[in-house]
Amino acid sequence: QVLLAESGGGSVQAGGSLRLSCSSSIDFVNPFCLAWFRQAPESEREGVAAVRSSGHGAVVFADSVKGRFDFVLDNAKGALYLEMDLLQPEDTAVYYCAAGLRPASGLCTLDPPRYQYWGQGTQVTVSS
Repeated sequence: QVLLAESGGGSVQAGGSLRLSCSSSIDFVNPFCLAWFRQAPESEREGVAAVRSSGHGAVVFADSVKGRFDFVLDNAKGALYLEMDLLQPEDTAVYYCAAGLRPASGLCTLDPPRYQYWGQGTQVTVSS
C-alpha cells in the first residue's frame, strides 16, 4: 500500500514563500510518477508539477507556476517537496501530492487520472 502525507501548508502574504513536504512509503527506485496538484474552491484539480521517481528527466510544470515553483526529491527519505516562491492570491488552494505507476511511455504528466495514490492535502492561503 502506498501512503502519502503532506505538511507545510499555511497562510502567507503575496510575494512570500512556502515549502510543502510530502512523506511517502514509496521506494523511488520503483517506476512511479510523482506529482503535486492543487484544487481551489469550486475549481477542478489542477496539476502543478510532475517528475519520475528516479529523478531522471525534466520536471513538468504548469505554465502558471513556471519560474516560481520547484520540485525536489529526497530519495533517501522517500520525500517530495514543493518549493513555492513569489506566491500570489491565485495560488490559494489545497495542495496534494500524488503517485502513479509510470506508464510504458515513460512520460509523467499533470493528468489527475494517471495517479492512483493521493495524500490528504494541505491548505495554502495567499493574501493580497
